[in-house]
Amino acid sequence: MAKNKFHDGPGPSQRQLRVGELIRRTLSDVLMQGDVHDPDLNGMSITVSEVRISPDLKIATVYVLPLGGGRREEAIKALARNKGELRRQITKQMNLKYAPDLRFVIDETFDKMDETRALFQQDKVRQDLDGGGDD
Repeated sequence: MAKNKFHDGPGPSQRQLRVGELIRRTLSDVLMQGDVHDPDLNGMSITVSEVRISPDLKIATVYVLPLGGGRREEAIKALARNKGELRRQITKQMNLKYAPDLRFVIDETFDKMDETRALFQQDKVRQDLDGGGDD
């Protein structure tokens, strides 16, 4: 197999990043406009924070979070139930050779940010950040 002369690193290629961002925008628009024929899904506000796509562009992992953070499992089930329709909508609006398989995952980034913020508020950590630590 030929080595890719443009991408040697362990991270995603430029094409993966570009296609992932296009899918994220398109999926966000589809969900915002309510183009899906599911009242449960149309009744939710869902944030699509990131899309990571496989090197062959056939599998897209979509990181989502319902507005307010509640009803997570319900949102994942509704998205999975309408995966085929969402995939068709994406294919219709984008010019890709293959429509990637969509896999929906809850985005834990916001929870991790809250944990980090709480950690920085602790007195011991604040003391170290302010330079008052006795090392």
